[in-house]
Amino acid sequence: MKIAVLGGGNGSFAAAGDLALAGHDIRLWRRNPGDVEAHRAQGGTIEVIDRSGRRDAKLATITPSIADAIESANLILCPAPAFAQAAIAKLAAPHLRDGQVVFLPPGTFGSYIFARAARDAGNHAEIATAETGTLPWLARKQGTYAVRISGRGARLPTGVFPSRLAPQALAVIGRAFPNAIEPCGDALSGALMNAGPIIHPPLITMNAGPIEHFDKWDIHKEGTQPAIRRVTNALDAERIAIREALGYRGPHFPLADHYSRDGEPWMYARDAHEQLTDSGDWSERLILVEHRYMLEDLRLGLSFLASVAALAGVQTPLVKAFLAIGSAITGQDFAVTGRTLSSVGLGDLDRAALQIHLAEGFK
Repeated sequence: MKIAVLGGGNGSFAAAGDLALAGHDIRLWRRNPGDVEAHRAQGGTIEVIDRSGRRDAKLATITPSIADAIESANLILCPAPAFAQAAIAKLAAPHLRDGQVVFLPPGTFGSYIFARAARDAGNHAEIATAETGTLPWLARKQGTYAVRISGRGARLPTGVFPSRLAPQALAVIGRAFPNAIEPCGDALSGALMNAGPIIHPPLITMNAGPIEHFDKWDIHKEGTQPAIRRVTNALDAERIAIREALGYRGPHFPLADHYSRDGEPWMYARDAHEQLTDSGDWSERLILVEHRYMLEDLRLGLSFLASVAALAGVQTPLVKAFLAIGSAITGQDFAVTGRTLSSVGLGDLDRAALQIHLAEGFK
């Protein structure tokens, strides 16, 4: 299958390398022409490092032209951070064609941003956009053209906009992620599966002292202690309460399952957390006011949760508390700079109208 991968970060390199090794035709779009030329000169490969060793994945093309990348792609994969989605969506919007599927893993409701960008650009092609609850790879780049994958997604609950196109869209995505995709309804349901805004805000704010004191700090190893896990569980309970209030059925993929040795499997395999901490790749320098855990997961992810909670009539004291703490740390007002239903163009819809729009799309 022809797959366009957008971006040059950890997730995009993992996606491009892993899917190329699986036999797919990968077209990697990188924004900076200089990075593209250097990557082409290197041979146009990505070295994938995992339990199987080291393997070179050959990409079909690397291009600074997003039009060229997505022109003939069946699936367009955008693992870029949520704060980059609007700009990328605007670049891609005029070039999307009937039948194409855009997949954001995860999305923070970015699936709707891509769909809206196409419509705002005057593109009336019938495309499906989708998102899931986590990046399908636990990955960190190792140097310029290599990526280490410590774990892979085993269960990927995925929502689609518009949900009437879900059967076709999930079939396409399933070709890239065989036996991993699990339908979870519409795009908002998919957005409410996002684990990043649940796991990362407590880890970075409750570890703010050691993060700023030490040159490197592993929030998933030294930073994951019982007190923080109890807070994470309580924050996740607010997410699940929002899902239930909106009528979304389980499984809700509670984050506690990620750390458990029994019960329901989570989005990654049972030993994923141990593989992550054993790799050492997450012992890293975090600059709190700049890092994506703050600007993506806390600022955008939790502000979106707060917005949807207001629509659903659900109280979210921890969501609001972390938004206040993040605002104080960064000197921003996340209530203003965050992502809400209003900021993506849905603020005028009540619950019933929103559900119809999520199902039917733009008419």
